[in-house]
Order: sequence, then structure tokens, then C-alpha cells
Amino acid sequence: MTTRWLFADQLGPQFLDVPDQPALLVESRAVFRRRRFHRAKAHLLLSGLRHRALELGEKAVFLQVDTYDEALRRLLDHGIDGPLSVVQPTSYAADRFVRQRGFQVVPEGRGFATTREDFSAWVSGRKRLLMEDFYRWQRVRFGLLMDGDEPVGGQWNLDHDNREPPPKRRTLGLEEPWLPGEDDVDAQVREDLDRWERDGLVSFVGDDAPRWAPVTRFEALARLEHFVEHRLADFGPTEDAMLGADPWMAHSALSPAMNLGLLHPLEAVHAAEQAYREGRAPLNSVEGYVRQVIGWREYIWSLYWHFPEDYRDRNFLAADTDVPEWFRTLDADEQVTANCLSSVLRDLRERGWVHHIPRLMVLGNYALQRGWNPRQVTAWFHEVFVDGYDWVMLPNVTGMSQHADGGLMTTKPYAGGGAYIDRMSDYCGGCAYDPKVRVGPTACPYTAGYWAFLERNADRLQGNRRMRQPLLGLSRLRDLDALVAQERERGSAPP
Repeated sequence: MTTRWLFADQLGPQFLDVPDQPALLVESRAVFRRRRFHRAKAHLLLSGLRHRALELGEKAVFLQVDTYDEALRRLLDHGIDGPLSVVQPTSYAADRFVRQRGFQVVPEGRGFATTREDFSAWVSGRKRLLMEDFYRWQRVRFGLLMDGDEPVGGQWNLDHDNREPPPKRRTLGLEEPWLPGEDDVDAQVREDLDRWERDGLVSFVGDDAPRWAPVTRFEALARLEHFVEHRLADFGPTEDAMLGADPWMAHSALSPAMNLGLLHPLEAVHAAEQAYREGRAPLNSVEGYVRQVIGWREYIWSLYWHFPEDYRDRNFLAADTDVPEWFRTLDADEQVTANCLSSVLRDLRERGWVHHIPRLMVLGNYALQRGWNPRQVTAWFHEVFVDGYDWVMLPNVTGMSQHADGGLMTTKPYAGGGAYIDRMSDYCGGCAYDPKVRVGPTACPYTAGYWAFLERNADRLQGNRRMRQPLLGLSRLRDLDALVAQERERGSAPP
């Protein structure tokens, strides 16, 4: 039996062929030198690796080294003289690394329900790639929320029931997600990270608050069970809404655990479906959750491998402005006047996580409007989110958020003005900017930025039929010249 090298995103039991398979785990400091990660992300990865090594005990060799190649040179010292096998890595870089060194690669990505072969078979002969088509195929082949050959309730997608604005109160009033308790492993991780920073070996952004994300299988299952029992029923209607005092809303916050390989996506959606079948959660909430996990997450994973590796170099909108330092460091809430952006950056600094709408419509939308380089924006999302990996962020940010692929992922750019944020959040109340104003000292940077974005990219977008109405509206603005001059002067300064 080969020794299985378990990467830091392969920590669940499904990554071993049998429970007693010998395993190798490697903690590499060089990973944290190459990028300026969020401190909470570094803590999560190290805590996960170290907890898994403790669980495996004598069945595992755990090496704490500078580089992966250093670990390979030391294998004989630890009694590993046979071949190494790995489960399909989750990035192009890791895939090249293991294949160039002759490892046996188990082709199934065991943290996912869809293999590359599955997706290739689904794509074959199709003239279009739509997530909705993929999602329906997933529902059928896994029998999720199905009554025979038909979807439960007669509809595949209940998104029309899941677009409510937030209630007129500070929070949804739900129990917070189940939070793990820290232990001696976490204390040692924090001590090591402190020492590495003092010694100048690494540099991080953000806070390393008490760990909130699961790092063990037990913790991941506890979070899932709590979500299904206490939060899933409220998930659907406000899944796209934002409240400044409620960063979790009704979201499961299970993406870090799934992306560490601690929880299989089918486990999560089956648990949600069972809650519906037993009358503990309404169909619209369960369908919305199933769509996010088995639809969108699996679609993103599959597109990462389906698109060519140079997809990350796409820049359809010719956006070439560098991401500013105030944004990169997450310490900008005191510099930023716009309440939505200030609040989201603060939440991100504290937790390394915000849910999908602040990511798309506050952070990504602002970067898109300002014309920031999409490759830099994608790298930033990878670094500062605890659930950020190359496979996650490349299609999500380059394609969906920044429209750098020219429409392969989405049919139009996800650019929106202040009216959207006003409708779907409580951020605009008390803000110094007015979402209805586009020129002048109270002009909302998102409202003005939206029209400036359209003006800058009108020629590139004129062939997009879904942009005809917005571009027609642009042509009717009498204050367009003043608006463009105002936004050019604002540039990438904190709004």
C-alpha cells in the first residue's frame, strides 16, 4: 500500500483508501512567504494539518519544513522508502508539482461530487455552458429534491422566493453558527505565527481572532448539524441580503470546512434535503442551499479545470490599475467613508470571511468599477479569504466578478450602483453618501462608479444585448462629463 500524501485541503477520511493507510502530512513555511495571507487563514491551515496529524498518530509522518522538496529529501529518514500517492490536487501548480515528481495520482477529487471526467461528459456536444443546466443535471443524477423524474414542488429553481431585502432590524435574530473551542494546538499555532512574524519570515494581513472555522471532522459535522437545525429554515429568503451587525445572516459558513476536505458536499445537501423531507425546513431555503453547494460550488470546481490555465490572464475590459494598498491591507475602515465598503472590509479583517453578496456586490463590484487589474484582484481574494483557493477564486473573480473573460462565465458584468446596495442592505442609512446622487460631495461612489464604468467600457460592451438598456441610460445622462471627471479625480483613493 502506498503512503498517501495528504495536502492541507485533503483532511477528511475520504482521502485515505483505508483507515490504516500510512500518510504523510507536510507543513511548509515557504507557502506563507510567497503570499501575504490573512492571518486567520494561515492559522486555519496549520491548525487543520496539526490536528489531522494528531488524529492519525503513528499512522502518519508529519514534517514541519521550509519547502515541500525539503520534505521529500527527508522521507528516508522517517522510514518512507516506497512510492507516494496523492488524491487529485486542487490547483494547477500542485498538480504539476506531484506529476513532475512521479507520484501516483488518484484521479477523483474526493472533496467534490463531480470528477473532471463527469464534467467533460456533460459538456460534450453542448453549445452553451449554463450553471442552471449543470445544476439540474446534478439534481437528477444524485436524486436530490426529486419526485421521480420531476423536481420536488414542480420547479427546479426557487430563486424568485430568495431575493428578499433584509428585515427592518439590526440582525436576523438567529443563533450564531456553532463555534469550536480552541485548544493547545491552536495556542501553539498562534505562538509559531507570532514568532515567524517577529523574525521577519512572513507577513500577514487581518486579525487572528479566536478560531471560528472547523479544523476537524468532528467540528465540521457539529457545524453542519447546528446549521440544519437552527439556521437552514431561514436561509433562503435573505440569502442575498446584508446587515451590518449580522455578518453571518443565515449562511452556514461551512465553506472553509468543505474546502479543507473535512465535509463532503453530498453530506451537506443530503442533510438539508432530509430536513425538508421531515418538515423542518421549507423548500425554498433547502433548494437555495442545494443550488449553492451542488450547483455553483461544483460548477466552479469543474470550470477551473475546463478552462485553459491561461484563463487567469484574461482581461477583456483592459483593466490595468493596481489594487491599492489601503484595500490590500484590510485596515481601511477608518480611511473609508462609504459605510458598506468600510463595514465589509472590517468584517473581512476580523474573520477572513464575508458571505457571497458582500464579496460580489461590495468588494468585487468596487474593483470592477475602478478598473483594477483582474489578476491582482483574483490573487487578493485568494489571499484574504479563509476559504479562498485558486480553484475557487479564478472562475469566481476573474470570470464572474470582474468579467475579465468577456462573458464565458456570465452574460453581463456584475456592476451595480448604490440602489442595489440600498435595497439589499442597511448600509446606506446614516452613510455620508446618498445612493441616489451621482455627482457632488454626497455622490455615492457605487452609483457614480457604475456610470463611470459604463462610460469607460461602452465600446467593449455595446455588442452585449443585456447591456443595451444600461448603455442607453448612459447616453441620456446630462451630467456625464462632470461625473466622469469626478470619478477620474477620485481614482483609487479610499471612497
